[in-house]
Amino acid sequence: MAPDDAIAAAEHAMDLSGSDPARARALARGVLDSVPSTGPHREAAAVAHRALAVAARELGDLPLAEEHLHRAVSVAVSANLPHRAAQARLSLVHVRTELGHPEQALALAADAEPHLTPVEVAKLDVHRAVALGRLGRHREAAEHCDRAVDLLGEDARFLAGAMLNRGLARAFLGEFEAAETDLTRCAELARAAGLDHVLTLAEGNLPFLAARRGDLLTAFTAYRRAESSLFGYPERLATMRCDLAEALIAAHLPGEARVLLDLAVPELIAAGAEVALSEARLLRARVELRTGDPRRARESAALAAAGLAAQGRTTLTPLAVEILLRARLMLEPPSGELLAEMLACVDALAAAGHSNASAALRFTSAEVSLQLGDLAAADDQLGRLACRGRGVVTRQATALRRALAGDRRGAFAAVRSGLAEVGAAAKAFENPMVRAHAVREGEPLAELGLALALETGRGRTLLAWTERWRAVVGGTGQPVAPDLDELRAALGDRVLVEFVRHGDELVAVAVTPDRVVLRRLGPFTAVAEATVRLRYGLRRTHLLDGRASEPAGEAAELERLLFGPLRERRSRSAGRGDPLGDRPLVIVPTGTLHTLPWPLLPMNADRPVTVAASAATWLAGSRTRAVPNGRIVAVAGPELRYAEAEARMVGVCHPGTERVVARRAEVTEALDRAEIAHLATHGVFSPRSPLLSSIHLDDGPLMAYDLLRLRTPPRLVVLSACDAGMAHAPADGAPLGLAGTFLSLGSQCVVASLVPVRDEETLALMTVFHGLLAAGHPPAQALTMASAKTRTAGFVCFGYGGQPMATGREGSATQLDQDPT
Repeated sequence: MAPDDAIAAAEHAMDLSGSDPARARALARGVLDSVPSTGPHREAAAVAHRALAVAARELGDLPLAEEHLHRAVSVAVSANLPHRAAQARLSLVHVRTELGHPEQALALAADAEPHLTPVEVAKLDVHRAVALGRLGRHREAAEHCDRAVDLLGEDARFLAGAMLNRGLARAFLGEFEAAETDLTRCAELARAAGLDHVLTLAEGNLPFLAARRGDLLTAFTAYRRAESSLFGYPERLATMRCDLAEALIAAHLPGEARVLLDLAVPELIAAGAEVALSEARLLRARVELRTGDPRRARESAALAAAGLAAQGRTTLTPLAVEILLRARLMLEPPSGELLAEMLACVDALAAAGHSNASAALRFTSAEVSLQLGDLAAADDQLGRLACRGRGVVTRQATALRRALAGDRRGAFAAVRSGLAEVGAAAKAFENPMVRAHAVREGEPLAELGLALALETGRGRTLLAWTERWRAVVGGTGQPVAPDLDELRAALGDRVLVEFVRHGDELVAVAVTPDRVVLRRLGPFTAVAEATVRLRYGLRRTHLLDGRASEPAGEAAELERLLFGPLRERRSRSAGRGDPLGDRPLVIVPTGTLHTLPWPLLPMNADRPVTVAASAATWLAGSRTRAVPNGRIVAVAGPELRYAEAEARMVGVCHPGTERVVARRAEVTEALDRAEIAHLATHGVFSPRSPLLSSIHLDDGPLMAYDLLRLRTPPRLVVLSACDAGMAHAPADGAPLGLAGTFLSLGSQCVVASLVPVRDEETLALMTVFHGLLAAGHPPAQALTMASAKTRTAGFVCFGYGGQPMATGREGSATQLDQDPT
C-alpha cells in the first residue's frame, strides 16, 4: 500500500472510530498489518493507532485506548510529525481524564494546542471541558464548550459532544433549562448523524437532569429507558448510574442512590475508569454514612481519598477525609486527638471551597467539645458559626449557644428562624417524598427544639414544637402550630393523642376538652418492636397461617406501653379522671407507629379512631365541607374474586354510583371529579420508595406518583386493597404511601388496610361499612361498627373521619348541614 493510500485508509478509520468502532478497528488494524513500521508509512501508523485508541475508548477499554495513543504519539514524534503527535494528544486528553488524571490531561491539552488548527483546538476544548468538569470547574467547562461551538462548523460528532458536555456543566451549575436545551440539541445532532452512542449518552443524562430538578418520576422513567439503551456499554451505564446517584443524594434519597452505586462501582473497576471510580466511591461513602453503615463508609472513603489524592484532585480530597472522621466518630468514643483532626479538616474543607460542609463539621466539633467537657472550646466554635448570618447550621449554633447560656427564649427564637428557612426552601418541592427528605437537614434543629420543650414539662409547649416541625415537613413553608382553642373546639368530645419521639424516648401529649397532658412513655424501640410483631401476627392470621401467634396479646401489650401512663391511677386520684375515657380518639403517630392498626387495641374495640399526620392536618380536615350531590365512583380491579360484587354493593348502598372501568386513564379522570371513591383492587406497598406503592388495574399499576397529578381528589377514598394504608414517614408529618398521598393532596378521609385482607371478609366489612355510611354515620364511626360486627381487623380511618358523607340516599342531604365539630 502506497503511503498516501495508507494515510487515507487510516484517516477513514479515524472518521469511523466514533460512530462505528468495530469497523474502524478492523480498518485501522488492516493498515498497520499492511505497512512497515519505518519510513514514510509512519504517518499512516500514527493515525491508525489513534483510530484504534478512539475505537477502544468507545467500547469502554480505557487502558487499551491509552496504550494506542501513547504509541501514536511516539511514532509521530519519531517521524518528526508534531501535528500528528498533537492530534494524538488531543484524543489522549479525554482518556487520561477518565483514567483519573484530569490535571495531567489539562497539561497535555496545553502542549498540544500550539500545533493544532483552529477547528482542532475547538475539538480539544470539547475534551478539555470533560477534565474541567471532573475537577468541579463547571463554569470553565461551559465556557470552553461555548468557544468550541463557534468554531466546529458542521462537525456533527464534536458539536454533539460540545452540547453534551456543556449540558452537563450547566446541570451542575443549576441552569436546568439551558442544560435541557443543550442535551436535546445533542440528541438531535446525534440522531441525524447516526451517532447512536452519543444519542444514548444524551438520553442517558436525562435522568440525572430530571433528578437534579427534583422531578424523580421523570428521572426514574428516563433511567429505565437509558439502562436498556446503554446495554453493551457497561462503563457508560455505570457513569450514568453515578450521575443519577449524585442527583438522588442531592434530593436526599441516599437509599436509592446506594443501590445505583453498588451496581456502578464494579463496572468502573473493570473498565479502569479511575476518575469516575473515585467519585463513585466518595458518593458511596457518603450514602453509607447517611444510611448508618460507618464501617463500610470508612472503607469506601479511604479508597476514595487515596484515588483522589493520586489524581491530584485536591478540592475533593477533604470531603473524603470528612467522611472518614465522621465514621470514626460513630465507631469510637470522642477524644482530643479526633477533635484536633476534625478541626484541621474544617479548615481544609473551607480552603477547598466546601463552606457548608466545613460549617457542618465545625458544629459537630462543638458537640464533641461538649462531650469532652470543654465548654469554652464549644462556645468558641459555636460563636464562629453564629457569626455567619443565615443557614441552618448557623441557627443551630445560635440556639445551642443560647441554651447553654440559660437563654431558653432566645434558643427557641433561633430554632424557629432555622425551621422557617428550612420550610421556605422545602416548599418549592411539589413532590412530597422529595420535600420530606429535603427538610431532614432541619431535623437536628427540630430535635433541639423538642429537647428544650421537654425540659419545660408542659404539654402545650411540646405539642406546639412538634406541630411546628410537622408543619415544615408537610410543606406549609412555615413552622406554625394550630391554635389550641380552635383545636379543642373542633375536637369537641374527642381526645387527641400526639406521640413524639426524642432520641429513643417516646412521649405522649393528650389534648382533652379541659386540659393538655404530657406523659413520658419509655423507650421507643420497645414500642416499635411490638408494633412490628403485632402487624406480623395480624398478617399471618389474615393469610390463614395456622402457626400464627395470637395478635391479641401484642395488642394488649402495646396498649399498656402507649396508653398506660395516660390512664394511670395518679390521674384518677388527682380528681381529674382518665383523660381518655371512652371518647372518640384522634391519633397522631410518630415513626413506626404509622403502621400500627390502632383499632385493634382492646380499648378501641367500640371507639371511633382516626389517624392523622398532625393535629393541624386533622383540624384542616374538619373544615372541609361536602359537595351536595357529589359524584360517587366505584372501581373493580382485576383478579379479585369479589371485586365486582363489592363495586355492585357500593352502587346499591349509594344510588347514582358510577362504575368506572379499571384502567389508569379512566380511574385517574374519575378520581379528579369524585366526591367519594371506592377502589376494590390488589394493592402493593413499596417501603423503600413509598410513592411507587400501587393498586392494580387492568392496564397496569396505578402508582402513588400518578396520583400527584390530581387537582381535586375525592373527599372520601376507600382503598379496599392489601397494605394500601401502609406508610413510611422519613420525617414526622409526612407519612408516604397511597393513603398519605391522597391526604396530602386534599382528601379529607381515607379508609384503608395496613395488612393483607381476604376477599370475602373485605366484602362483608365493606357492605356493613357502606350501609352505615349511607345511613349517616361518619366514616370513623362506621368503620368501628363494621369491624366489630364482622370481626374483620386491619382497616384504619386516616385523616378526618368525623363528618357524615352526602351519599345520594334520600334524606342524607340533611347530614350536610351538620357541624363537623
